[in-house]
Amino acid sequence: MKTAVEELSPTRVKLTVEVPFDELRPSLDAAYKKVAQQVRVPGFRPGKVPARIIEQRFGRAVVLEETLNDAVPKLYGQAVDEVDVFPVSQPDIEVTKIEDGEQIEFTAEVDIRPNFEVPDYAGAEVTVDAATVSDEDIDGQLDGLRQRFATLTGVERAAADGDFVVMDLRAEIDGENIEEQQANEVSYEVGAGSVLQGLDEALAGMSAGEEKTFSTELVGGENAGEQADVIITVKSVKEKVLPELDDEFAQLASEFDTLEELKDSIRETARRNKLVDQVVQAREKALDALLEKIDIPIPDSALKAEVDARKHNLDHQIAESGLSRDAFFRLYQTTEEERFAEFDTNSAKAIKTGFVLDKIVKSEELGVSEQELTNFVVRRAMQMGVQPNQLAQHLADNDQLTLAMVEIVRDKAKAVVGDAAKVVDSEGAEIDLKAIYTEINGEEVVEEPAEEEKADA
Repeated sequence: MKTAVEELSPTRVKLTVEVPFDELRPSLDAAYKKVAQQVRVPGFRPGKVPARIIEQRFGRAVVLEETLNDAVPKLYGQAVDEVDVFPVSQPDIEVTKIEDGEQIEFTAEVDIRPNFEVPDYAGAEVTVDAATVSDEDIDGQLDGLRQRFATLTGVERAAADGDFVVMDLRAEIDGENIEEQQANEVSYEVGAGSVLQGLDEALAGMSAGEEKTFSTELVGGENAGEQADVIITVKSVKEKVLPELDDEFAQLASEFDTLEELKDSIRETARRNKLVDQVVQAREKALDALLEKIDIPIPDSALKAEVDARKHNLDHQIAESGLSRDAFFRLYQTTEEERFAEFDTNSAKAIKTGFVLDKIVKSEELGVSEQELTNFVVRRAMQMGVQPNQLAQHLADNDQLTLAMVEIVRDKAKAVVGDAAKVVDSEGAEIDLKAIYTEINGEEVVEEPAEEEKADA
């Protein structure tokens, strides 16, 4: 097989591949077998029709077409490996010459990762947050614990922000009740910020037994986006009562006997989490500094595919939420235009980042061990709330193990860049990342920390 490469642009090439006919023999034999299974010829059992009979009855062209359908994708893959290009899109393949018994020729136009050099990243200076734990950090954790163990007590007064109400809701359009827009015994925290605009304002000042009507835009169901009258009937008003901060609370909320022991534990956990944050920041900032040094053209097809994937995921999120598009964006305090603009920017950066990390993976000869793949699956399963063996089977069944391994080696490449940086904190102290690795998990290399690895108090 002979392959010639023509550069059409920095991000697109044309491969011209010449293949001696002898190299098609396995695919040719397979084609005869496949056609023999598909055709029916009197006197022959299915799959037992001789090659000469197939050619006489159906023509050589049928067999050659099946042969090329099987062979060309494989030959394209071999050609890509031979000329050492990195495709980032599906190829446009055209068979340009068929000399039966002699050779075939085909061309393949494909977008590729452009050629570039990764500059030296050793010694890049980055600044991360200091790992100092303040009293405010401790108070914030304690307040979160108190919120989790708070109780609700009924009150004989009007509702205010922070109170919980139990209410019935129904909606009417032009005086007609909307059946699917009814809900009873709904518990809601006043002031929490409902996607149903006007709800918080209507509830403020209402007491148990009172009814009020306000006009708003429906956010879900068949009438999403239409104006309706929403009728609220408040059944009860309750205020949140936080437990006192004392030894009794420490015993209730933790395994500790005293409040001081609980505070010490929170302080240590917060310190370790801040160390993990320093690792994450060092890697991200060192990589960002490296990316700023490199100008890489992004293939249009790769950018479009990435943006389209993000838009598809967004559409799925909106559908799963049950909200109208307007209500969904209001909930997240953004607009569709702003989100799409973020997709364009973030997609380009994600592709560029992948190109650079892949180069580092190759130059550093990084790989994935079986244990690293297992650890990855376990962590991801914890994030998704599924069993690890269930996720592993899903990845295998959907040919996603390769993508998982790419993610693992890219994280390792990011760690290489971070480890090569000179890291200081915001107070000017030099940070030894390897010392952090040793303290956190007793290893010299710490994997990309996941959110669940930051322990709760």
